[in-house]
Amino acid sequence: MSLLEPSPSPVLDSLLLPTALPPLPATLPPLTDPGPGRPQLWLVATAVHEETAARYAPLVLGPSELARAEEFRRPTDRATYLCAHVGLRRVLGKHLGVAPRTVSVARAPCPCCGEPHGRPVLPGEPLHFSLSHCEGLSLIAVAAAPVGVDVEPVPDPQTLVEAADVVHPMEAAELAALAPALRPAAFARVWTRKEAYLKGLGIGLGADPSTDYVGAGEVPAAPPGWLVADVAVPYGHRAAVAVHRRSIGAGPD
Repeated sequence: MSLLEPSPSPVLDSLLLPTALPPLPATLPPLTDPGPGRPQLWLVATAVHEETAARYAPLVLGPSELARAEEFRRPTDRATYLCAHVGLRRVLGKHLGVAPRTVSVARAPCPCCGEPHGRPVLPGEPLHFSLSHCEGLSLIAVAAAPVGVDVEPVPDPQTLVEAADVVHPMEAAELAALAPALRPAAFARVWTRKEAYLKGLGIGLGADPSTDYVGAGEVPAAPPGWLVADVAVPYGHRAAVAVHRRSIGAGPD
């Protein structure tokens, strides 16, 4: 199916399994274009990629990315950043048929203010992507429509108390109905769904995350016009992806 072909009724499974990105110098396998509603997901474990990412980063990343990496005070955060961005450029370069270093990334206009700080885009390319990373783990999504992805560690119980106002009232009720021991993982499930959706919009946390309902249950709910799914990641983490239903050729909303 071509990237430009619309899908009549795309459906995501409630749980998607990402592909582990092989570390350099291994080459990526041949990639097929992601069909509408079917994002490609790549998981990057820092422990697996740290050594090679540090070695290849000067050959793969641009000056601004290398400068940003140096701003991290903690070596583990710096390593995860390098692994995530080297991995992203490898995946995008493979899809575009160009060297990873030559991949050009820009920012779409913000849906709220029109300024160029919306979601990252590939200028002139009918391909969308999203990147998320937390300590030790990164997740990359490539899709045929606007996409957002998020991965987070399961928080401690105190974080739930501090973040109570970021969930929708229905989600708050669903969380309250769970046994206390189950709430941290369920909250992480809610939060990653929300952030994936907001990143797909290009708004991020500039919007009120309590406004939209994505659900705290095993099967995610989705805001109108979007598909949302959880992503299988290592124990102690939760992740989600959100994909816009429209076809690439339909133009902006």
